[in-house]
Amino acid sequence: MAATPIGAPAGGDQPTGAGIHREPTSDRPPAAGTDREPTSDRPTRRRLTGDEPVIVAARRTPIGTAGHAFKDLTVDLLATPVIEAVARDVAGRQVDDVVLGNCMGPGGNVARVAALAAGLGHAVPGVTVDRQCGSGLAAILLAAQAVRAGEMDLVIAGGAESASTAPLRTHRGEAEPYGRAPFTPAGLPDPDMGPAAEALAAARGVTRERQDAYACRSHAAALAAREAGRFAEEIVPVGGRADDQRPRPLRPSSLARLPAAFVAGGTVTAGNSSPVSDGAAAVAVVPERLRAGLPGMRLVAGSVVGCDPELPGWGPVPAVRRVLARSGVDVARVAAVEIVEAFAAQVLAVTDALGLDPLGADGERVCPDGGALALGHPWGATGAVVVTRLFTRLVRAGAPQGTLGLAAAAVGGGLGVAALFEVVR
Repeated sequence: MAATPIGAPAGGDQPTGAGIHREPTSDRPPAAGTDREPTSDRPTRRRLTGDEPVIVAARRTPIGTAGHAFKDLTVDLLATPVIEAVARDVAGRQVDDVVLGNCMGPGGNVARVAALAAGLGHAVPGVTVDRQCGSGLAAILLAAQAVRAGEMDLVIAGGAESASTAPLRTHRGEAEPYGRAPFTPAGLPDPDMGPAAEALAAARGVTRERQDAYACRSHAAALAAREAGRFAEEIVPVGGRADDQRPRPLRPSSLARLPAAFVAGGTVTAGNSSPVSDGAAAVAVVPERLRAGLPGMRLVAGSVVGCDPELPGWGPVPAVRRVLARSGVDVARVAAVEIVEAFAAQVLAVTDALGLDPLGADGERVCPDGGALALGHPWGATGAVVVTRLFTRLVRAGAPQGTLGLAAAAVGGGLGVAALFEVVR
């Protein structure tokens, strides 16, 4: 699906208003069937200056289920190979910084450790970002902001997570480690993501049957993509492994027998949820003026928003609506959508609200090669994995100039992250 470049002036700086999405006035999702028309965020059109951030390389590791394929690899050992690979893809250029998302690592600035291990030199600093499940995508947006501001000419950005080797943390004076840090202060809702997905499914009327069907579809699509070699160019082998560990054939009848995983009598099960995983992904971000003819994805707009922490899975909806509104783009113009598949319930609630049907008419637009349900969900990396998938689907696959792609993630504590990209050649 080709399109006129979004940033190009076309008879003035303001786009026409037809089909523009505007953000809803509330951060809490309306009940199923009662979506309101978005009502804010005036669309804007930037004049191209040459500093527009463009992703010109993207790689990832295979993804392993925690405690299995990469159980002995620390987070820096997962991050280093993809940083090395991305640096080779843009060989001859000086890297200014490395920005990595990470949620559960040992501290000590994982990005700096991995940058040194990758041989980028002492002058490359590194910064580690924690926006939980949105960290990898948020890291890319932060890198893009530095490039757009003219402060950096090449940033490697992405994320890494080793759930297998993440340290257990204990408060001083306590005998037992705590399960996770709080996402909200005392007095506010702070659900774990499983019960939150269950609550979102109930609020939006997402049935168990649809969730199971989506999970089957994700695994089948990932297996087909692997067999066809569509992951081959993006994957950097690690630890002797070159394929994702998890995808496997699923039968609807088998999924239907699984019990609810988080809420008695609920609809969210181990079969329609993503697994805890290990992996890393990274991209190279440069300004358009230094792209030097490399094909890539120009960042049109990015957004990080907050939403009701009781229903954190809703976050991609206002985030996506904001980037579409600011770009003057209707979702119908977006050719490729990659959303982090933390839970089938969450993906379907979000796509329903955005007017997308991944189980029907939009099956070739939304995660057609599977997603985190099949591949795995390495928290700090997964937002960068979806951008890498977009890069393969659009840039590596030869999509025409102007084709649009969308990446999005929901985040514990009530956040949403989204980014809209445009193919440049």
